[in-house]
Amino acid sequence: MSAISTLSQSLASLLPKLGSEQFSGLLINTVRTLVPVDEASIIVYETASTPYIDFAYPGAWTQPILDAFLNSAFLLDPYYIAATRENKSGFFRLRDLAPAGFQRSEYYRVYYRKTALSDECGYLIPIRGDGFVNISLGRTGASAFSKNQLLLLEDISSLIASICGMHWQQIDKTETNFRGQLEAALGCFGDSLLTRRERQVTNLILLGHSTKKLADVLGISPETVKLHRKHAYAKLDVRTQSELFYLFIDSVMSIDGYASGDPLIAYLQTPRKPTGSMTTRAG
Repeated sequence: MSAISTLSQSLASLLPKLGSEQFSGLLINTVRTLVPVDEASIIVYETASTPYIDFAYPGAWTQPILDAFLNSAFLLDPYYIAATRENKSGFFRLRDLAPAGFQRSEYYRVYYRKTALSDECGYLIPIRGDGFVNISLGRTGASAFSKNQLLLLEDISSLIASICGMHWQQIDKTETNFRGQLEAALGCFGDSLLTRRERQVTNLILLGHSTKKLADVLGISPETVKLHRKHAYAKLDVRTQSELFYLFIDSVMSIDGYASGDPLIAYLQTPRKPTGSMTTRAG
């Protein structure tokens, strides 16, 4: 059976389920009829709400790892950053979105490495308002997606986007601005203790950028980056990127009724949690 015939049959089953709970599972099945996929998930970012997992195959998300990702750590995910900061949509391979220092970042070490994915690609699809959907497709074996498979997935990106747009347009969901609050908290993280440049450096470190990339972005030398990092770490009472990562995650996750300003202000007024104690994303 040709790819077109396979896709046609799958769409015949999928389209009647627009707006239903069965839609996301059938959508992943449609993609899997065309390209072998070991892990898949559909993460929905409504305009203002924190994200939720609409579907995971075969069980890509586990507790309490799922909670940590959905509550705050998604802010550091390359797909999320591409959609929100760079206004990207379409089909992308992770390696094309991730910063140069991604594999040395705490996000990678704590979250991504535990997924055991050897290759990942996926879709960023705008939905109503400023919301979007991230459809993640992964391989866990030694073989990566082939060039032809990637081209096929890219070729159907417009179709996938159109179908998803129709589906989520039909879903009535009341929203509160939790995601906007978390974005504001990330932007203000360290404001009360750090200089503007030190805060810029720590923010980019959290996003996974290397020292060289930080120097390029900020227009300063690598030595100056290291100096700002040293001063910032001392003020935040952390010694490593790992401790910085956990301080950020713990402070943001502890927010209750956040309105504005540095999340560290309220966090540091309560007894400190053991650094590195949090369990995180596994897939």
